[in-house]
Amino acid sequence: MKNTYREIVKPVLVLCSICLAVTALLAYINSVTSPIIAKAEQEAAQKAMTEVLPEADSFEAVSADGMPESVREINRAANGAGYVFTLTTKGYGGDMKLICSIKSDGTIGACKTLSHNETSGLGSKTAEDPYRSQYFGKSADTLSEVDAISGATISSNAYKGAIEDAFKAYELVKEAEK
Repeated sequence: MKNTYREIVKPVLVLCSICLAVTALLAYINSVTSPIIAKAEQEAAQKAMTEVLPEADSFEAVSADGMPESVREINRAANGAGYVFTLTTKGYGGDMKLICSIKSDGTIGACKTLSHNETSGLGSKTAEDPYRSQYFGKSADTLSEVDAISGATISSNAYKGAIEDAFKAYELVKEAEK
């Protein structure tokens, strides 16, 4: 019996003790770093909103019923300069997270890719300026003028589809605010 305790029970107790200690340490580190990470994410989101709609003085979150699935968040400029839409769409390599502003006149102010997993050199070009700059000044009616990236049509179409959803959300929010 003594031999069984030393060979089976004692190693299990030691491993369980190590696991409990590591779990407690990870929980403590998570509780310390979570507020710091949340604050950094909030500051990054605020910076991105200011980049795509620099005319805005501050932002306030808004919502309306029936939003397209890709629309994650909508913020209105307090001074009436326009709206900023945070969008998530499925590209070729996975989720693409975008931010897009639509000015009060119904045209795009700017678009920016926040994160993506698209193929380097192909789908990743949707995050670069030659492609993104096509959207500047476009309205819902002129969005068809945006050209896809050759060899990356899935990524291009996903990006364009998300911007189309932003226009749908823009109309819904404007209607809800009447």
